[in-house]
Amino acid sequence: MARLTRAQTQERNRAKVLAAAREEFTERGFRDAKIDVIAERAELTRGAVYSNFPGKRALYFAVLAAEAERFAAQPPEPDPGLTPAEALGAFARAWVARLPLATDPDARLGVDLLPEILADELTHRPYAQLLRFDAIVLGLVLERLSPSSGRLVRVAEAALTMLHGASQLAAAAPGFGEPFNVVRACEALPALGLSDTWPEPPIVPQAKAAGETWSPPEVFDALRERPARIDGDGVVAVLGLHRLSAAEEALRAAKDVTLVVVTGQPGELVPLTNLVLADLRGLLKRSCPHSAWPDVRVIVDETGAVAAAAGVSAVSDATETALRVHSGHILLRAEGFGACHAAATSTVPAGSGEPR
Repeated sequence: MARLTRAQTQERNRAKVLAAAREEFTERGFRDAKIDVIAERAELTRGAVYSNFPGKRALYFAVLAAEAERFAAQPPEPDPGLTPAEALGAFARAWVARLPLATDPDARLGVDLLPEILADELTHRPYAQLLRFDAIVLGLVLERLSPSSGRLVRVAEAALTMLHGASQLAAAAPGFGEPFNVVRACEALPALGLSDTWPEPPIVPQAKAAGETWSPPEVFDALRERPARIDGDGVVAVLGLHRLSAAEEALRAAKDVTLVVVTGQPGELVPLTNLVLADLRGLLKRSCPHSAWPDVRVIVDETGAVAAAAGVSAVSDATETALRVHSGHILLRAEGFGACHAAATSTVPAGSGEPR
């Protein structure tokens, strides 16, 4: 039998740790789970667990991200919603169908997620921005299904508020309420006429001519779960997890957008990001046609390689840099609050290579 390479051994050990951790978290919950017991279940050392995950919370997020990936890998809905009400109804049905029953042996697995997120500002603020990004994407989907309805991000926020609340009540008070009343309430949201307009950012930095080569590495689109090329024309937004909602600035102003998500704490926050994005992907697959998905590629830049190619050498959760790219060149660069809007809307100086 051929010997495993070091990378193969590490991948095998990671899978063993995830499987053992899932059993431990399911049986004991997050707080009572023990790394030593997880190592024993995986037939590995404690050090082998920590060589793959920096701590118990990062491991917990990774286990839940793997669960979300399994959900997202299921076949898409053959009859997706074609109106905002239909799409929200399908989105909500897919959501409530996963709510745990009191008799479900896996019911404990996810109940500690929100308490753990809220317990630490390190995770609380990024999670809030991830949910805002969810609402932006869902809102843009609804707008594509009904172009005359105006901005529908507030409608998406209201739906997500109800659905997250339903999840918390299902954990805290099993049997409380009728889940499919939540579905009907979500279906009714587009007809409420919620006030919603898109205000341009009050602060917009000056986009500067760059004249640099744009040669990004191979990447993977976490929203559509496929390899992607980002060396074409459009806007590339490098955003830290505290600034994710700024992506809407680029999505409102540009036709082709690449969102590069970066963080100063990849050990814990990359698994959390993967969890939220996989969950969103699975729900969208069951609620709307792919043609309604917004034109954005979402790259989770764990190592910072894409950011470095964009000229962002040091990343943090507050990073906000945007580029206008064309034919392998960076034409414009903007940094700070409003950078996405600036890169998308600013005029390219003559002679910079922009097509006339």
